Amino acid sequence: MRGFPVRAAWWLPAVLLGCAQPAPQREGHVTLQRQSVPGQARPGQPQAISDPLRDDRGCLKAAPAVPTAPPPPHHLSGQLGLWVAEVDPVTLSVRRAVATNPDRVFPLASMYKQAVLWALLRGVDSGAVSPAERFKVTRQNQSLGSYPFDGSDVRTLSERMIRNSDNTATDILHRRVGLNAVQDVADRLGLCRTRLILPTKAWWVAQTGLSATFNGTSRWTGAHGDEQRRIAALIDQDAQRYRADYVQRKLNDHFDHRRDDAVDAQVYNLSTPYEFGTLVAQEFLRPDLSETSRRWQREVMALGFGKSALTLTHQNRVRYVGAKGGNGWQLLTYSGYLETTDGRHLVYVFMQRGADQTYTMPNTRRAFAWINAALRAVLARPVTAPPP
Repeated sequence: MRGFPVRAAWWLPAVLLGCAQPAPQREGHVTLQRQSVPGQARPGQPQAISDPLRDDRGCLKAAPAVPTAPPPPHHLSGQLGLWVAEVDPVTLSVRRAVATNPDRVFPLASMYKQAVLWALLRGVDSGAVSPAERFKVTRQNQSLGSYPFDGSDVRTLSERMIRNSDNTATDILHRRVGLNAVQDVADRLGLCRTRLILPTKAWWVAQTGLSATFNGTSRWTGAHGDEQRRIAALIDQDAQRYRADYVQRKLNDHFDHRRDDAVDAQVYNLSTPYEFGTLVAQEFLRPDLSETSRRWQREVMALGFGKSALTLTHQNRVRYVGAKGGNGWQLLTYSGYLETTDGRHLVYVFMQRGADQTYTMPNTRRAFAWINAALRAVLARPVTAPPP
């Protein structure tokens, strides 16, 4: 993750639509409503294939009943969520898991950037994106924080996006592959409570009141499908009108004097620990990429922070780790996929919102103390045979 010297530590990113409950519910200040996945059957229409993990709208159901995760370190404040699971590498079914608040919605912060990488590599495989393309940093595409040199190619930007959590590199790639293509990462999996569509600069512009589109509609948080795509594109157009340094000053003022939890909760990209854990498992075990793109994905995701913080790494029990984290104003997130030397495949997703600390990076050690305790608990449990 990468930051820059400002008073508010929110520079790494994040709302969504729910589907796990049969009626609207409240998660913080966001109203979550059921929706159908594009291309899936609507209520009352039969589906060709019955999937016990998804409802009649094609949405992933709530997390399965699993043991509660070990208690978090007492210094971890605010709302906390955790999903740690061993998954079958062939069926992707959960073999054993522990969790805390696995179905609560949290901002993703920069953790969402791995979905941009996945969508990008799908574009490379389809021929829509050339790995040889090079890009310039402009007033329109520059986001907050440091940014890449002009002329950086697709591979360089993808590495900066994951290793450095570079927001400008992310936004360039996000827009190049298309806002819809990144959201499609979640939609294909039936992750109806996951939103990935907004580039980083877009949600900050909305958060500070600079987006006339966001200010002028009450439909954004409940939007999905074509309506979500249309509104997101307009919010992003608003974002590209402003210089990054101006947005930064507005954010300082917002967090110092005008912070509104209701607005903050509406602008970010969001998911739940269970839904995002499902995305991570699919991302590494069934990405539907060419061998070249899959190798690119694994090499770049290995640059993300996480491997060095895992106890299993220091026990020489890890063969591979792909990871990504994010932080923001009172937000902290970490996710990862790991393969152990004895052939096990595990995912972890940690989410924190409303921390006592405005700058949350010092909570990293505590977050991984909890993740490591949960990994130990999972590996100590007897394996549950995957369903037929």
